Amino acid sequence: MDEDYKNNIGFLIHDVARLMRNLFDKRMSELGLTRSQWWVLNYLYFNEGINQSDFSKLLDLEKAPLSRLLDRMEKKGWIVRKNDKVDKRIKTVFLSKKIKPIIVKMRDKAQLTRQEALSNLSYIEDQNLRHYLKRIKETLINKS
Repeated sequence: MDEDYKNNIGFLIHDVARLMRNLFDKRMSELGLTRSQWWVLNYLYFNEGINQSDFSKLLDLEKAPLSRLLDRMEKKGWIVRKNDKVDKRIKTVFLSKKIKPIIVKMRDKAQLTRQEALSNLSYIEDQNLRHYLKRIKETLINKS
């Protein structure tokens, strides 16, 4: 018997992620950020000084589209790219001082979005959800 699509785990995970992303997109637009910009800035926040090639792999994004996005962000003064000291062809990417106050606001809005999404769960339910999602993620990583 076909599983009811509304109870299908893949559908539920996708739909919850989509709804959270849409709410977060709305909040980021208040800061003047697009989805791709906040996505890159968030990863860069945790991986500052990464080279562009490794950054492309981390984001699972082709080098050319990432380079164009970084070009636009650099023109806005949000990031700084520096040539590697050993190999001048390699560029490393850093957040600029100009973007750091926006990053703080971005992270605050992310926390608010997560809190709202989980507000109907008890502490134990929240912890169990995280535990189960991590197990599912680990299983899928091991399959790929």
